[in-house]
Amino acid sequence: MKMTCYFCVANLVILGICGGVYALSGFDLISFLTFGSEVAYRSFFAICGVSALFTIYSLIAFKPFKGLK
Repeated sequence: MKMTCYFCVANLVILGICGGVYALSGFDLISFLTFGSEVAYRSFFAICGVSALFTIYSLIAFKPFKGLK
């Protein structure tokens, strides 16, 4: 479970970096990394969507910030 959380957060960080590159320069880094394949492009976004949902679920279910006050 811990490894899945690390994978999901890393996936979202990569998505954020690629989004930042696109916003600042207009270069679509995700399209470049997937070699222009539309299937791989959409699959990456689908995986990022599931990663975001799992990250939200893990924050609600496991309450990692419960003891911090």
